[in-house]
Amino acid sequence: MNKQEFLGELRNKLKGLPPEDVDNRVSFYEEMINDRMDEGKSEEEAITEIGTVDEVVNEIAKDTPLTKLVKEKVKPKRSLRAWEIVLIVLGFPLWFPLLLTAFILMLVAYILLWVLVIVSYVTELALIVAAIGGIALFFIELFHGDFSMLYLGMSLTALGGSMLLSFGCYGATKLSVYLSKKMINGIKYSIIRKGRN
Repeated sequence: MNKQEFLGELRNKLKGLPPEDVDNRVSFYEEMINDRMDEGKSEEEAITEIGTVDEVVNEIAKDTPLTKLVKEKVKPKRSLRAWEIVLIVLGFPLWFPLLLTAFILMLVAYILLWVLVIVSYVTELALIVAAIGGIALFFIELFHGDFSMLYLGMSLTALGGSMLLSFGCYGATKLSVYLSKKMINGIKYSIIRKGRN
């Protein structure tokens, strides 16, 4: 792939960005290719070092705020005609519930992603409280003259469980953050690739 093919494909795949951003990104990568060629590399080698067009688009998607992409996506290219407005109004009972359902399903999926983290931390907190309560009950019983190892054993078991669960909490948080980033980047990538309709 030569430089012009690379830049043309890049421009084509960045349709979802505002036109000035597309121009800035394309000129940035054109300059990057030229710099590598000035260092003595061929066009193909310079482009290979940069990566594929899809990799570049993915990196651009990560750096672009989602709000900017949505604003560009919903910005009308032209004013609506009267018959289009009539169709939108008449179709409202059909398209609005479908749109609302899709939004709610996406929201539920995102919330379910974080439920594991919330449950892990709540369980961790419950085990810590149980350990503190067991130790307190052990000392209360000890001062009253009763010597019950049951409370001490339960509190140490709860403390050990909370220590083990702390690794699970860390892993669940890390996984949820990773999946959240992947989900948002996937949405941004698809908006950039599809462009404005």
